[in-house]
Amino acid sequence: MTDGRARRLALGALVLFYAVAGVAHLVVTDAMVRITPAWVPFPHAVVVGTGLCELAGAAGLMTRRWRVAAGWALAAYAVCVFPANIKHAIHDLGGHTGLGIGYHGPRLLLQPLITWWALWASGATDWPWHGERRLAPGVRVP
Repeated sequence: MTDGRARRLALGALVLFYAVAGVAHLVVTDAMVRITPAWVPFPHAVVVGTGLCELAGAAGLMTRRWRVAAGWALAAYAVCVFPANIKHAIHDLGGHTGLGIGYHGPRLLLQPLITWWALWASGATDWPWHGERRLAPGVRVP
């Protein structure tokens, strides 16, 4: 499989991943609010807002003009939601919903991969294959 084909497949999967997640945030908002850390103000509005951001990011990935910016934004988003993922794991592993370590362990361990996935699939980076990163389309930093 060529690098271009692999990147296109990864991009399509990423669009689907964030589109589904965005819709989930809008459809099962109350469940998402329950895993929002207590220090987050206006959790309902934040969950709805994050769902809209995921949908906007998915849409941005589908355009050449906004793809790299969407990749950077979704990578930052993946980092920012990590505290909610930790809270969700602590909540569930405490016996509150029944999802165990088999779900939460991989989910937490894969968060850095999801962050990289957004950057690589969008073309924001070629790392680790070419060791480059881009600030904008056509602008590379070694």
